[in-house]
Amino acid sequence: MTFNDSQVLQSIENLLRGMGYDFTSPEMRDTPMRVRDYWKERLSGREIDLSKELVAMPGELTPCPIILEHVPFTSTCEHHLAPFEGEVTLGYLPGTHGIVGLSKLVRIVQAFAWRLQVQERMTHQIAHALENYLSPEAWAVKVIGTHTCMSHRGVKTPHVPVTTVVLGGGWKEDPPSQFT
Repeated sequence: MTFNDSQVLQSIENLLRGMGYDFTSPEMRDTPMRVRDYWKERLSGREIDLSKELVAMPGELTPCPIILEHVPFTSTCEHHLAPFEGEVTLGYLPGTHGIVGLSKLVRIVQAFAWRLQVQERMTHQIAHALENYLSPEAWAVKVIGTHTCMSHRGVKTPHVPVTTVVLGGGWKEDPPSQFT
């Protein structure tokens, strides 16, 4: 990802100046740099190379479902630049390509959550990563998130969970209970 530090700093300074804030005051002098660092970290998901992360390990394991539940995430709504957060449950039934380490499944979530995003697309992206990199017999992703763009502005309705689910392969018609 190309991140132009000077352009980002200038934009933050312009935003603060445009909103009438004195970013040169002692309390706000370092705010542009802190905001730049925050967004640089917050949007680092495109730097994760899933082709290097999701290298399947073939083995003699009898295929059994691998399901991670309650993987926390924080993302940023591309419409309002407001955070949304929640939990992801993801799983797959290994195919002939084998399995990956459990931490690699968390890495899939991070790769897509740490971008400007919408929950619906993120759910599909995680599912497609499982399908494309692991070639499993079945896969599923369930995301439950709450969105500050709903709770802090507009309808101002906090704590309303949004659920999105993508099912594939053998689980499309008959998913494990974690995905229903």
